[in-house]
Amino acid sequence: MLDSYSVKVIRWPLAQGAKVLDGVGVTANQTTLFGFALGCMAFPMLILEQYSIALLFIVLNRICDGLDGALARRQGITDAGGFLDVSLDFLFYSLMPLGFILANPEMNGTAGAFLLFSFVGTGSSFLAFAVMAGKRGIDNPVYKHKSLYYMSGLTEGTETIACFILMCLLPHYFAALAIVFGCMCCFTTATRIYSGFQTLQDV
Repeated sequence: MLDSYSVKVIRWPLAQGAKVLDGVGVTANQTTLFGFALGCMAFPMLILEQYSIALLFIVLNRICDGLDGALARRQGITDAGGFLDVSLDFLFYSLMPLGFILANPEMNGTAGAFLLFSFVGTGSSFLAFAVMAGKRGIDNPVYKHKSLYYMSGLTEGTETIACFILMCLLPHYFAALAIVFGCMCCFTTATRIYSGFQTLQDV
């Protein structure tokens, strides 16, 4: 829901950062892999309940995620790079709830499992429509420079990261936050399935 607005805010600083990285020979794919490695470092920190350190790694991961896209726009967008970026993004997203679950299985287990279930819904509906949109040649008027169709919804990347930040700042409220955000993700899944089916049926 907020991605189209947040992209406008961060586009210029990311473009400047990408210009510097491009100048020293850093590639978009290298940035994607480095960012994923940083994101993975948040996982053991969550298990150890070092939430401030985990938050730092989450933020660094998201900065790299923005930079790899900006680099790709400078160096040339590729299907391989887009595939790598999206795949590692979804793995990173799933690691965060798992870290909270393992930190405190009794308190966080059920809510964390529900959140992971809701992520499967948003991720599968997002990717399934992207495949079909590519097959049908459907263009996205909002994200024209993406390697695949980005289907909008109530919960997108901006909302997901905001949720992770809140969880790190308020770890004792993880269960409540997970349930609320999981319900929002389920709503996103339902609307994506409905609108995606209607769109593909009419094309």
